[in-house]
Amino acid sequence: MTRSFLDVLKEKIIVFDGATGTHLQGQNLSADDFGGEQYNGCNEYLVVTKPSAVENVHNDYLEARCDVIETDSFGSTGIVLAEYDLASQSYDLNLRAARIAKRIAKDYSGSGHLRFVAGSMGPTTKLPSLGHISFDEMAKSYRIQAQGLVEGGVDLLSLETCQDVLQIKSALFGIFEYFREARVRVPVVVSVTIETMGTMLLGTEIAAALAAIEPFDVDVIGMNCATGPKEMSDHVRVLSSGSPKPIFVMPVCPKTSAAKPITIFHRMS
Repeated sequence: MTRSFLDVLKEKIIVFDGATGTHLQGQNLSADDFGGEQYNGCNEYLVVTKPSAVENVHNDYLEARCDVIETDSFGSTGIVLAEYDLASQSYDLNLRAARIAKRIAKDYSGSGHLRFVAGSMGPTTKLPSLGHISFDEMAKSYRIQAQGLVEGGVDLLSLETCQDVLQIKSALFGIFEYFREARVRVPVVVSVTIETMGTMLLGTEIAAALAAIEPFDVDVIGMNCATGPKEMSDHVRVLSSGSPKPIFVMPVCPKTSAAKPITIFHRMS
């Protein structure tokens, strides 16, 4: 029987891929590659207009022997896609992103080294705590994204770069609503961003973020982006001593400002 992501997590450290956006920028894509000037910079639309660019990202990180690749869907909620008049295509873009990543991961996956696909779900461009968007509207957007990613075959969902606790709760409401209605369940990772001042963007400390997330049925809790390993060390200690879940970190590389691979590991006793 094939081992799942959570099965492997019990056995070893798991390493995610590197930054998708930085890799795509390094490919020197033109506006035409994005489907025209009106879509220029919309990385998520590349799954339609130039899927080979997305495949290059996945292939390179898998060649580097990472365990998990993330889908090209960080901004594929309808909330973000609306800026390009693509909100109605959210489900389809997430579905395509998942299928591309899953196909390539399968090519690299063997009995000796299983590869997994994480559905990337970014924070959107709105903060519900500041009244930019309603809780229900945001939850609906995440529900559609989760549906596209799961039906496209992802092995887990990664809700990442979270800056607002209310955004996390709204996203998880939408995700788990989809799980209940579709009668499916994949592991869920929640990753918050702790800024250089030592808190999330709206002032929440890591211990408070952990307390807010813990009641939800998520599988991994951690941090990504904003700072490097040195700045994250104290926050990792808080998670290690207080989290009942496995934790992970995705620090930023000080030299390039690109996110380094996520390392997921078990809580230290």
